[in-house]
Amino acid sequence: MDEKQYVVDALSINESWRVFRIMAEFVEGIETLSQVQNAVTIFGSARVKPDDIYYQKTENLARLLVKDGFNVITGGGPGIMEAANKGASEAGGKSVGLNIRLPFEQKPNPYANIHIDYKYFFVRKVMFVKYAVAYVILPGGFGTMDELFEALTLIQTRKIKSFPLILMGREYWSGLIDWLKNTMMQEGKINPSDLELIQIVDEPEEVVKLIKKYVIV
Repeated sequence: MDEKQYVVDALSINESWRVFRIMAEFVEGIETLSQVQNAVTIFGSARVKPDDIYYQKTENLARLLVKDGFNVITGGGPGIMEAANKGASEAGGKSVGLNIRLPFEQKPNPYANIHIDYKYFFVRKVMFVKYAVAYVILPGGFGTMDELFEALTLIQTRKIKSFPLILMGREYWSGLIDWLKNTMMQEGKINPSDLELIQIVDEPEEVVKLIKKYVIV
């Protein structure tokens, strides 16, 4: 066997073994999260600090959710994720952090009392949606937008059962909503009914009220 063929064969073996690593992440996630009922998944920026109004609102939101019988799932990192895990754990609820291993920015926060560490984004994203009864999305960046539009796509195409998808922070989200209405919808890229999948509020109490309209705990 020449050196080139040896390298090709070695790479092929590594690719095959990767399937088992992926499977292991799915198994761990399913075994762990199947014990977490009525979970609300909360997304938002990892760059938000504790003195930010959205950090404080998220912490309060998580407390209110636990008080009403819900648990909380986040991406397990800093910022909004930390605030949600902190509020949930200090209120006595299950506070799940699904951390992703990244070379920068994403470090596990200390407030998740249930923690899973992921290498693969796509496995982690399945866990977010599979065990959520609602999504609450606060101001964030690319990762937040990714989760928002993936959930919208899955609900729109009926690949998953519809659940409350709530944007928190009217001022932050208004530009995006205007673009969806005035450009995307006006050009026929989406239907008016697609926009009805999104609800926008400002306060934690409004979020809890909306979720409780759809989910009986």
